[in-house]
Amino acid sequence: MKRKVLAAMMAATLALSLAGCGGSGSSSSSSDSTSASAAANKDKPLCWFNRQPSNSSTGELDKEALNFNDDTYYVGFDANQGAELQGEMVVDYIKANADKIDRNGDGVIGYVLAIGDIGHNDSIARTRGVRSALGTGVEADGNVDSTPAGTNVDGSSKVVQDATIDIDGKTYTIRELASQEMKNSAGATWDAATAGNAIGTWTASFGDQIDVVVSNNDGMGMSMFNAWAKDSKVPTFGYDANSDAVAAIAEGYGGTISQHADVQAYLTLRVLRNALDGVDIDTGIGTADDAGNCLDEGEDYRYSEEDRSYYALNVAVTADNYKDFTDSTKIYDKVSNQLDESKSPSKKVWLNIYNASDNFLSSTYQPLLENYDDLLNLSVDYIGGDGQTESNITNRLGNPSEYDAFAINMVKTDNAAAYTSILSN
Repeated sequence: MKRKVLAAMMAATLALSLAGCGGSGSSSSSSDSTSASAAANKDKPLCWFNRQPSNSSTGELDKEALNFNDDTYYVGFDANQGAELQGEMVVDYIKANADKIDRNGDGVIGYVLAIGDIGHNDSIARTRGVRSALGTGVEADGNVDSTPAGTNVDGSSKVVQDATIDIDGKTYTIRELASQEMKNSAGATWDAATAGNAIGTWTASFGDQIDVVVSNNDGMGMSMFNAWAKDSKVPTFGYDANSDAVAAIAEGYGGTISQHADVQAYLTLRVLRNALDGVDIDTGIGTADDAGNCLDEGEDYRYSEEDRSYYALNVAVTADNYKDFTDSTKIYDKVSNQLDESKSPSKKVWLNIYNASDNFLSSTYQPLLENYDDLLNLSVDYIGGDGQTESNITNRLGNPSEYDAFAINMVKTDNAAAYTSILSN
């Protein structure tokens, strides 16, 4: 297994981490760990990540999947906190640039919204966050409606409403001109190509009325930016802090949100490592491990014991700080130290990415995982899905007994049983 971290870094970070986090967690008992061939698959460590097991219509968590066994956890990010940040980022930009943002001078600041997946909790949260911040949200069943508005040039839609904002003594109307789910003909959601086509359709219909472009992620955001918004000098706001989007801020991309992918990737593999070693789950997370790895709860992440879920916290990336985020695949300094293989011996992990073409997961998340797997002495088989069907992934989990642990990224949040049924046999 290749080693990517220098001993000097280990020593320096060890002193800082131990000082900030206190002592280490339970001592490792990995030398006595059960081999993959002997352990029952239903008892092996499992980490759901990126897509939290839940009802795609109501958002209700699938507690059965989250409690599949004693070593099951979810790793993602705080969707609501990040959604609020994205909405605030758009509002702050409008306020700071009101004199030039209303391109046709009609007093209406019109925006279009690319929605990733109408049944995905993160997508729902981001749509609600933008609409709440801009005042265009309409309440439905106690929450801001996240339904795509279709075309709403005249402001007559029932799922969104016109809002007003006062800037420097002038009142502007804020209107969601159009929004749709970016789903391609094969059924894949969060589809960048579909977003690029959509912005072409929208601009052909009401081009100079579009003053802002907003997207549920950077993949779709960059597709719309490159297809039209960049040349038209229309600020575009995304989510994920992918390297290309961060670099594009220098060219007019309005901003993005870092969901601390480095923390998420680390946590995805760390909860498995801890379970495999038989140590306290907090080891190397909120409590320093023997190598000095430790995160700061409340700054880097939060943990919900009830949901058995770790959530990375988000950071807004704008023209003021984007240079600090240019490398989205750099491992986090706080958790960059190599584990001792005599205490944490190599184990084999099956891990899938729901869509091998997803920009964030393929260009940011997986490269981070590939860096951390070495540090944590894990041999990971990476399986790329087609973004459309669970069977494209589950068909490649034909021999779970070959693995010591599993990390699962579902196509649809409702479909946890497609995986647990395999592990239960």
